[in-house]
Amino acid sequence: MTKPFWNVLRLSPVIVAAIFFAANSALAAEANEQVITVDQLTAQSDNFGQVTSVSQFSDVQPTDWAFQALQSLVERYGCIAGYPNSTYRGNRALTRYEFAAGLNACLDRVNELIATATADLVSKQDLATLQRLQEEFSAELATLRGRVDSLEARTSELEANQFSTTTKLTGEAIFNVSDVFGSDQRAVSSGVDQATAPDLDTNTIFANRVRLKLNSSFTGKDNLEIRIQSRNISPYGTNVTGTNMTRLSFDGNENNDALIDKVNYAFNLSDAVRVQFDAAGGLLYENSINTFNPDLQSSGKGSISRYGRFSPIYRQGEGGAGATLIFNPKGAFTASVAYLAGRANDPSDGSGLFDGSYAAFGQISFQPTQALNVGLTYARTYQNGGQINLFSSTGSVYANNPFQGATLTANHYGVEASFKLSTNITIGGWYGFSNAEAKNGAREGDEADFNYWATTLSFRDFGKQGNVLGFIFGQPPKATDNDFIQANGVRREDDGTSYHLEGLYKLQLTDNIAVTPGLLVIFNPEHNDTNDTVYVGTLRTTFTF
Repeated sequence: MTKPFWNVLRLSPVIVAAIFFAANSALAAEANEQVITVDQLTAQSDNFGQVTSVSQFSDVQPTDWAFQALQSLVERYGCIAGYPNSTYRGNRALTRYEFAAGLNACLDRVNELIATATADLVSKQDLATLQRLQEEFSAELATLRGRVDSLEARTSELEANQFSTTTKLTGEAIFNVSDVFGSDQRAVSSGVDQATAPDLDTNTIFANRVRLKLNSSFTGKDNLEIRIQSRNISPYGTNVTGTNMTRLSFDGNENNDALIDKVNYAFNLSDAVRVQFDAAGGLLYENSINTFNPDLQSSGKGSISRYGRFSPIYRQGEGGAGATLIFNPKGAFTASVAYLAGRANDPSDGSGLFDGSYAAFGQISFQPTQALNVGLTYARTYQNGGQINLFSSTGSVYANNPFQGATLTANHYGVEASFKLSTNITIGGWYGFSNAEAKNGAREGDEADFNYWATTLSFRDFGKQGNVLGFIFGQPPKATDNDFIQANGVRREDDGTSYHLEGLYKLQLTDNIAVTPGLLVIFNPEHNDTNDTVYVGTLRTTFTF
């Protein structure tokens, strides 16, 4: 900056003080042109308010060198605005562009005073100073005005072409190629003659799943979600392999009919309580409840198997309607409670919000460090009306339907954990135990016990940023003890032990395209040692937009 310019500044400390304050304001305006987070906006306090007295600034004292200048500006020109927390921040460093922005603000104010016949308030000395400053910063002022004009044009274009002022549209499309092999016959349950099993007759399939999500916010801290889904991926379940242990994480077949499968609304009841109401398609694992498997829980980019995504305890009440509350969601200690009803929209006897199938859920999670995360989980469930599927199609037939269709209640207990060995390596797992009791039928009062477990290992950014290499090993839900004996004399409990082994490698080709080859191996399917090992190979391509 030239020496004559500094001589100009000495002529009018009033103008200098004004420009330095306005430049502080310009710094915030500069920040508004960047893509920044809500927390950053809050921290920067980028909104300003006009002041009527210099005493309104908590950080300006009568002994400050610019106090009289600021006081004069407030009374004569009204060229001072303040931060929301009543500070002036007069010692902040600034660039030439920020200085030019402040100068431009004062010029506009002086021109306004002249235009409103109050020119007598503007001294000739101040006008001369402003003129010289305007000449000195003419290039910066021109650049600043050009940037403002450009921003106004871009804003107008966005407003004219935006999808909605309150709603964001996102989508995901999965193309999948998969096949099942390794056995000539379907798996059978314990006590069933293998010779009676149908053939394992499958072909390589190519299928898809498409999801469109409309997320709307009306206050900035709430969210209305409406999800539309279309898919035609036939599950590798009991009618294909003889067991649900071979199901994929993203399967389901509605013949590509487009259906609204999720409707919910979430908001902050307070800074420490998050509430979500599910009108349809409620899923605990998608309601901001921690499942302790961050790298592999996604159906589109995580585990390729249904069981490998997370503990089955998070599938209780799957697809129902109800509410979820999360207490202290950002803290080291978090508590979650939820209630989902399977047929909440049905007014008939044995249905509705409280008379039909339901799941009452509670979880406490503790994260003492950034690396360690531990959870204790409980769920109380009731299933009736032909909707008996205790572990949501994970595990054996005996585990999912222990009393051959009888109404039942169950208590589910789970412990989950994840630990970051390093920034990119996470090890985790879960263990679950359940006890169920038959509530009707000839053997009402019979009880059954079940357990399951798994360990997971994931490597983030393996080979390239965004890639994930993952492994899962465990035992799917197993009926370890059951009082119920079928009419053929066979007790509905599993005699052997199945093991789930899975490996996958997600290749993040671009920001919006990921390709995941994976292999799922089920040893002793249906917890029956007489069944052959079954393999499921898949190549999943996920497009996000």
